[in-house]
Amino acid sequence: MAVREQMDLPCPEWIQHVEQVWSDLGSSGRQRFSFLKDLEEILNFTQSRIQPEDLKALSRISESFPVRKSAECSVRFRERGNLSFKVKDYTAAALCYSRGVCHARKNTEPLSLCYANRSAALFHLGHYSKCMEDIQRALDEGYPNHLQGKLLERRTQCVNRLKEQKQSKAPSSKHQTQQTAEVKSDATCLPNGVSVLFTPEKGRYLLATEDKTAGDIVVEDEAFSFVLVPDGGQHTKTSEACLFGTEHQYCHHCLCKTLSAVPCLGCSYAQYCGQMCANKAWKQYHFWECPAASELLALGVLAHLALRVTLKAGLKEVQRVREVGDVSCTPHVSSDTRDGKSDSCGDSFCLEGSLSGLSEEGSSRCSKCLDHSSCFHGGSYLGVYSLLPHVVNHPLSMRFLLAYTLAVLCQRLKEVRPSPETWTCSEQEDAEKWRWGAEQSILEATALRHLMQLRCNAQAVTAIRLKEDKKLAVQSSGEVRIATAVFPILSLLNHSCSPNTSISFSVGLHSTPADSPASGVRVTIRTCKDIAAGQELLHCYGPHCSRMDVRKRQHLLLEQYFFHCNCEACKLELASGTAKQAQSSPGLKCEQCGSSLQASEDVKVCSQLSCDYQISDIALQTKTQMLQDRLHQAVELLENDRVDEALRILKEASTQADNILMKTHPVQGELADATARVYATMGDWRQAASHLKRSVHAVRSQYGEDSVELGRQLFKLAQLHFNGVTAGLKIV
Repeated sequence: MAVREQMDLPCPEWIQHVEQVWSDLGSSGRQRFSFLKDLEEILNFTQSRIQPEDLKALSRISESFPVRKSAECSVRFRERGNLSFKVKDYTAAALCYSRGVCHARKNTEPLSLCYANRSAALFHLGHYSKCMEDIQRALDEGYPNHLQGKLLERRTQCVNRLKEQKQSKAPSSKHQTQQTAEVKSDATCLPNGVSVLFTPEKGRYLLATEDKTAGDIVVEDEAFSFVLVPDGGQHTKTSEACLFGTEHQYCHHCLCKTLSAVPCLGCSYAQYCGQMCANKAWKQYHFWECPAASELLALGVLAHLALRVTLKAGLKEVQRVREVGDVSCTPHVSSDTRDGKSDSCGDSFCLEGSLSGLSEEGSSRCSKCLDHSSCFHGGSYLGVYSLLPHVVNHPLSMRFLLAYTLAVLCQRLKEVRPSPETWTCSEQEDAEKWRWGAEQSILEATALRHLMQLRCNAQAVTAIRLKEDKKLAVQSSGEVRIATAVFPILSLLNHSCSPNTSISFSVGLHSTPADSPASGVRVTIRTCKDIAAGQELLHCYGPHCSRMDVRKRQHLLLEQYFFHCNCEACKLELASGTAKQAQSSPGLKCEQCGSSLQASEDVKVCSQLSCDYQISDIALQTKTQMLQDRLHQAVELLENDRVDEALRILKEASTQADNILMKTHPVQGELADATARVYATMGDWRQAASHLKRSVHAVRSQYGEDSVELGRQLFKLAQLHFNGVTAGLKIV
């Protein structure tokens, strides 16, 4: 899990508003709030402070996050799609038309025109089945009669192309939209060789009960729920610079990437890969979220996810787990606060401090302990509910911000869905899991519980995003955050700054049966080094020993996760801290003799006693920054197809870098990687591989032998070798 980002919290304007409310409480009010530990008492306190001005402020702030349908926006995006279509950028055209679809109201001509135009883009991309679906939608929405001829002709062409593909058994296109895998809804469970333990010091954690080899899959876990992160966290009104954010490319229910989104009928924000996902989302949570979508965007990802987890569970399930017992009723001390529950095929059972697996004998419901935080739970909502909220560990101002935000959000929901008596029959059916009345306070307190849990247990879901540019022979890519989720088993893993596991994500997984509550998002946990039987499985929460100083890591972990990290990497680094200060500064080179530099107050001095070279930290930072500026300039030139200029700048920068930096310095690695991209673009695979090997050496030195970063570089090197062999070259 990544360290919390600003997008997870409410927008700055709302935070400022709540800070003013907190200030207005006065010292006596703040002191009274500080004594409250029970979640329902905290919620009651904040609810009693809500004024009409608070709801007006939220309404005003949420205007910066518009989600209403707009015929004008629909026309504008269709016109932009037409421009992309004319230059044969069919992917951009399809995405523009999809945005037009989301903004258009049902049974209107703008909607039919967007569907029809998108069908043309999908046809050129080879998505013939999706093209036919859009053609039918355009006709159903009242596509003009005098234009229907070309639509019907396109449908005939799709039928013929599909027949040809079936006969030849060839894929429709190398650009075909990814097909979603089908998985069983009960697939999440602990495999053989992994067990759950509990101790008061560690809480629950996972242990390998048999030897594991690096690369072995040890656990697969399904997200209980997730919320898509909009625009990489920078949701704006009408961002022309970045038309296609995360929310425009992924299904909001299963995270499947799609070019032919099915829109929500009520708002312009939510979109889905198909009608099945749209129907599931509406029944599980979007019935409530849709009229408050702007407010949810303003109040941040964590508040949104807390609400969604509660909505997805529903009133009956919340009441059931509360009747079984409240986790907070028994004090629990844990050295690692990301202590969660496992999602498996059975019910809960008590760990009682001993090794426990998924045996038949152990799968009966725990009746010995009221504190579910010491129990292992099955694939139920209880696995998420029993995560520790750490109420008293949250700073007072943060505790008030979370509680006040949730209270105002719930008040807003009562306004947009005011009374069951005013609902239609279908709306009453959809809202059956969460109805207003005496039970409302239970659901609101549960949502607050989840909000406080998520500060420690929310997991960033990432994907590799390719920056597509047809002019470039080599495409750049990078890891981006697309959603925030809560995973029951993943939450069991304790932290290490030098972990022995790594994670990857699968999205767009359609579950069976069709009415399954499965999220469609799965995490795979693999070992990244050999693990002996009896060793604990450890995961990095963000601060890694190869990327961050020990003091900074410990500070961040204490601030967000409320524990002082004392993992082996931290102990080793602290034990050798004095010696490290006297060691050479990694990657810095003496310009006179080529030896390494070492730190000495505000300067770096040569490590050789016979050399009197020294340079100030400011001067060294200036030189390093100049190299990075040249690097960014070269990359920009490369992406604008000015390859020769990019290569010239990179050669000059590399020469300058050799004077002040060792080959293992990160900037040297970045320069070598960019140079490899240039040569690959030119088709010189031998030179590209040679420079990429230099980058691999720097990355290995910086991140370690078992790092994900090294794995990515080695994969790129393998691709270069493959391309070289295909071109008839022998790369050594």
